Amino acid sequence: MKFQILKALLRKELILMRRHPLIPKIIFAMPLMVMLVIPLVANLDVKNVNIAVVDLDHSQLSRRIISDLGVAEALTVVEVTGSHPEAMDLIENGRADLILTLPPDYAKTFITGKAQADIETNGVNATKSMLGARYASQSLMNTLAQWQRQMGHPVREDNLSVIYRYNPTLNFRNYMIPALMVVLLIIICGFLPALNLVSEKEEGTLDGMNVTPVSPFIFVLSKLIPFWVVGLLVVTIGMIVGRLVYGLVPVGNIASIYFATILFSLVMSGLGVAIANRSATMLQSIFVMFAFIMIFQLMSGLFTPIASMPGWARMITYAIPPRYFIEIMRAVYLKGATVGELWTQFVLLSGFAAIFLVIAALTYKKRM
Repeated sequence: MKFQILKALLRKELILMRRHPLIPKIIFAMPLMVMLVIPLVANLDVKNVNIAVVDLDHSQLSRRIISDLGVAEALTVVEVTGSHPEAMDLIENGRADLILTLPPDYAKTFITGKAQADIETNGVNATKSMLGARYASQSLMNTLAQWQRQMGHPVREDNLSVIYRYNPTLNFRNYMIPALMVVLLIIICGFLPALNLVSEKEEGTLDGMNVTPVSPFIFVLSKLIPFWVVGLLVVTIGMIVGRLVYGLVPVGNIASIYFATILFSLVMSGLGVAIANRSATMLQSIFVMFAFIMIFQLMSGLFTPIASMPGWARMITYAIPPRYFIEIMRAVYLKGATVGELWTQFVLLSGFAAIFLVIAALTYKKRM
C-alpha cells in the first residue's frame, strides 16, 4: 500500500518537474554552462606575469637573461629600462607585476660569486607575486647555469628531482573540476527541493495533501527521490564534459563517485526540505539556503585549502558535509582512492545524510 502511494506521488512529482518552465532547463543547461565556463575563468594558475627589467649592466649576459625571460611560458617582458624609478612607475600603473634589477658589472662580478640581482614584486596580489617571483628566479637561474657551462666554469648540480604526483601538469582545472560537481549538487539537490516545496506551500496545493492519510515520511521521500536521480544525472554530465572537453578521466572507480553522489544528494536534499518546512515564503527559504551555501563553499576546502585556515576554522569544517564529498571526489579523480581508503569520509557523509533526512521528516507537520 505504501509503495503504491509513493509510486503515485513520484509520478505526480515527475509530471510537475517536466511541466515546470525552469527546472528542466536548470537540470540540463546549468551543469553544461558551469563545467564549460567556470574551469576556464575560475583558475588560480598564474600566467601572463608582466616583468620590467632594469638593465644597468648592458652586457651580453644581461641581454641573454632578458631574452630568456621573454620566451618563458608565464612571463612577459613589458619594458627594459635603465632607470629604477621608471620601472616603479610601471608597477604603480599596473603595467608590470615584477621588477628585475641587474646591477652594474653584473656579468663581471657573477664569475666571482659576488653578483646579486634583485626581484621586486607587487604584493597586492600575493599569489601572483609569489609565483611570479618564482618563475622569474627559475628562468634567471637556468640562464646563469647555461652561461657558466658555455664559459667553461663549473656548475653546481643540485641532487634534487621534483616529481609532481597525481597532477603532473599542475593544472588547476584538474583540481577544480571535481569540486565543481559538488557545487552543482549543492544547488540542484539543495535549492530546487526547497523551492519546489515552498512554492507548493505558497500556492496552497499542500492543503490537499494535509487531509490525506499519507505519512510525512512517504511525502518527504516523494519530494526527494527525483532530485537524487537528478544528482546522478548532473554528475554524469560533469564527468562526460570533463573527459571530452578537458581530457580529465577519473583514475579511481566510477562506482565510488556515484556512491558518494547518492550520499551527498541525500544530505543536500534533506537540508533543503528541512529549510522549506520551516519557511513561510520562497524568499525566506532562498535567504536561508543561500547562507548555508556560502558557508559550504567557503569552508569546505572548495577554494581555500582547509590546512591554511586558522585552528578554530578547521574545527568548524568537520561539521561541513561538502568537505567530505570534495575530499572523496578529488581523491577518487586524481589519486584513484577506493571506498576502503576513504571509509571515514563515507561514514561521516552517511551520518549527515541520516541526520538531515530525519530532520526533514520530523519538521514536516500536517496542518489541518
